[in-house]
Formats: sequence, C-alpha cells, structure tokens
Amino acid sequence: MSIVDGGIGATTRPQAPWTAAEVRQAVAELPRIPLAHLPTPLEELPRFSQRLGAGVRVFIKRDDCTGFALGGNKSRHNEFLFGEALEQGADVVVWGALVQSNNCRTTAATCAKLGLECRLYLSKWNQNTIVAGNLLLDHLFGAQVELVDAKIGPELNALMAAKAAELRNAGRSPYFWDPPQVVPLAAISYVLAIAELTEQLQARQLEASAIYVSSAGATGAGVALGAKALGFRGLVRLICPMHWPWHIPTRIADDANKAAERLGLPHRLSAAEIDADESYIAPGYGLVSPAAREAFQLLAREEAILTDHVYTAKALAALVADVRAGRYPPGSVVVFIHTGGIPAIFADGHQLLDDAVNPV
Repeated sequence: MSIVDGGIGATTRPQAPWTAAEVRQAVAELPRIPLAHLPTPLEELPRFSQRLGAGVRVFIKRDDCTGFALGGNKSRHNEFLFGEALEQGADVVVWGALVQSNNCRTTAATCAKLGLECRLYLSKWNQNTIVAGNLLLDHLFGAQVELVDAKIGPELNALMAAKAAELRNAGRSPYFWDPPQVVPLAAISYVLAIAELTEQLQARQLEASAIYVSSAGATGAGVALGAKALGFRGLVRLICPMHWPWHIPTRIADDANKAAERLGLPHRLSAAEIDADESYIAPGYGLVSPAAREAFQLLAREEAILTDHVYTAKALAALVADVRAGRYPPGSVVVFIHTGGIPAIFADGHQLLDDAVNPV
C-alpha cells in the first residue's frame, strides 16, 4: 500500500476491492489494545430459518461473543479508542449515553482493565433507573456514575465536553466522547470485522445477499465501508435504533469516509449508498416493539441465542420482515451481525415475555 506525498487517503491503488490481508495491514498502523476475542463465530441458524418459511439461509455473526465484559460491538470499538486514549496520555475517561448503555458498560470495564478513572454521565431519558443490567455492571467495574436529565445526542455531548474541560483545567488528561474524533475511529473496528466475515464466508464458499446490523453510527459506518472496500455485492441494511437530529445517511457516510482517510483506503461512500432504515424505531429509542419481541423470542426459542430487546432485536425484526416478504429468493444467504447488549434484558425483562407469562 503506497501513499502519495504522505497525504492521508491519497493512494496509487484504484477503488478496486481490497483483500482482507490488505485491510489488516492498514489497520495495523493504528494504536490498538487487545480486548475482544476474535474472530467471532459465524453460525448458521437452521431452525430459525425454517420458521421463516422462505427457503433463505440465515447466518449470525456472533459479536455478542467478543468476550470482554460480556461481549458486544463496543469491545471492538474500544480496542482502537483506548489505543488512542493511552497514546494521548489520558488518565480519566468521560463517557455517557442512556442508563442501560452497552457502550458505557464496556467503557467502564476497559477503564478498570487499564487502570483509568471512568466518569459516566447517564441520561435518565425514557429509562428505568433500577440498578440492574448494564447499570449494575457500571458500578461493579468501579465507574463514577452520575444520572442526568440531559437528552442523549447534542445535549449530553455538550455536557460531557464541559465535564472534560473542567478536568483539563484542573490538570487532568481526559479522553471523552467527542463524536467527530471517536466515531470514525470506532468505525475502523467494523471495517476489520467485515474483513473477518468475508474470510468466513469464503471458507464456506458462500456469497451473502445481505448483511443486517443495528446501528445509526460507528458500527454501521464501519460495516458500510468494509463492505465497499472488500467488494461485497449484496445489500448492507443498517437498522437504526434511534432518530438523530441530523440526516443519518449523510453522517454515516461522512464518518465512513473519515475512517477511510485514516486507513489510507481509496474507497468513499455517498449518503445515497447508505441504507439506514429508521422505520423500526417505534415506539421509541430504548423501548421494545412487538416485532422486536417476536424476533427476540423466535431466536431464543429456536436457536437458544439471546439478543437484546431494543437494538439487536429491532434489526433482527427487519431481517424477519424482509425474508417473509420475499425480498430474497430461496437459497439466498443472509447474515445478521449480533452486536450484543444482552445485559440490558435483565433490567427490562417485563418487556420481553408474552402477556400470558407476564400479564400486564
């Protein structure tokens, strides 16, 4: 891989597909700490597929099995985010999201492993604040937790930036949730995940018609970029778990392109190439839908695999709906990337059972 005149992203390679080995070579230039158990398995779901009744073979990429701190996609993200944090000499991490945030749970665990102070600002918006699930784990990993009224998004981001500034003024070295900095870097971890998935499919002599994943941010940007860079010819369906106050395809394409620049990849994405589906969010961010509950139960009862209920289950519901609607011909292969989040179900179990089991 050659870089012209030292400019990031300027390369003599055309926008032809790269190999998984070339992607790994590019990624190896970045600071990184080992956290996740990789590669995660790729498993077929025969009973689940049969229940859908369309002759489509569904496979699951088990990123719930990344291992560290009960798994999930954030373990991949944090290998690169904390590599950068340590390189910058950080001594405290300022992070935040909803009370049942998988991101914050994994961040608290990473701080514990690396001996960094962790300060979490968790939004109470639409959330049960019982100390269970991810919130329990935040405390067990030793994070300093503050529950706040700020709404997730720009309002909470501004609060974290202000807290980081206070720490900096007090002589500390904070690393904080600064989206323009951290989102493209986290996305790189899923470019690498798609390289991993590509090799797993090739080893089985399979060609997938589609990839489904729950994301409206870094994971989706990385999946979309990885698919383009590695020449994936199927659909990439990003099922959004929340609405943001910006145009999601534009932001995802922008973050993907920043990640490409960081890696020296020549490939670029436009907003028109991003399939970011916001139609599965109802009844709201962090709230389970009937379709998500059905998909959750179907996977649990047919394959003994748990998702979470408000992120991955909504993406799985989209896959179920598309397969049942005949979007893919019989014999097609569809891949679902399971991004984890299972601890949150232990705080919201009442949302997951049939009314006959758990009457309202």
